[in-house]
Amino acid sequence: MRRASPWACRTCQSGFSFVTLAMALFALPEALYLVLDPKRGQTGEGSAIKELRVTKEEAKKIAPVIGRQSIQGFLIGVMPGAGATIASFLGYAVERNIAKGEEQDEFGKGSIKGLAAPETANNAVCTGSFVPLLTLGIPGSGTTAILLGALIALNVNPGPRLMVDNPSVFWAVIISMYIGNVVLLILNLPLIPYIAKLLTVPRNYLIPFILFFTMVGAYIGQNNATELLILVGLGVFATVLRFADYPLAPLLIGFILGGMMENNFARAVNLTDGLDFMYQRPMTLALLIIGLLLIFLPAYRRRRAKALKDGVAQGD
Repeated sequence: MRRASPWACRTCQSGFSFVTLAMALFALPEALYLVLDPKRGQTGEGSAIKELRVTKEEAKKIAPVIGRQSIQGFLIGVMPGAGATIASFLGYAVERNIAKGEEQDEFGKGSIKGLAAPETANNAVCTGSFVPLLTLGIPGSGTTAILLGALIALNVNPGPRLMVDNPSVFWAVIISMYIGNVVLLILNLPLIPYIAKLLTVPRNYLIPFILFFTMVGAYIGQNNATELLILVGLGVFATVLRFADYPLAPLLIGFILGGMMENNFARAVNLTDGLDFMYQRPMTLALLIIGLLLIFLPAYRRRRAKALKDGVAQGD
């Protein structure tokens, strides 16, 4: 009887790695895209960059985006376990869905709103993730989980009494956020021209580095050679989806939230002995209605836009 490979058994027990899936959906398809479309890597777009400052018109465009995504990212950060990845993708998706006509078509092609939305949400999550850590002792992200371990090692117990027992620690964390933002601003502004020079590197030279770091990251993540096969398989599948214009972000979000959704759904069913909790709790019912609206609203908008185009064409 043939014995199964220990690498394969380890993969079956631990499941797919988040790092492997993320690189298979975004890093590897980008490299394959450059190989399959050589003209895309010879455009020389980076050498044409001359002005790096944000103009007044661009500032007016992204001001509402920054405001909305600061609030949304903070609220997502408050949710334990959500993290910056979900906030970035949701921020991008929300701004793309609420954009109008021509602006919506620019997303994925260098839209300034598409750049501002995920970065703003990502930064807002960092501060929001400290709320459950400092008030409940529950880490909101991987970074705050490490910080939780450091605080416990120093005999500081995050929780409701942190402000009473250790007010110096509580306020020091908050003040450090302000100082950190100022320091980052001072460092980033002078470095922007040098960072932008990376865009002048021909993309064909970047392909080997993308593939190398992708493979190394997948292998080191679980120290398992089977991850490389999974990476290649998912990468080819993601490339096909990308050529078919299917969004890849929902796959990653579903991978992150799928396990939590299943566990909490099973817990709710066991506690209520049925599906009564879906309509007995006002908050649950409201969230379900919002979820259904978010699912069917894009399809309704597409049909409405198509009907309007058909009506204009018939009128002409």
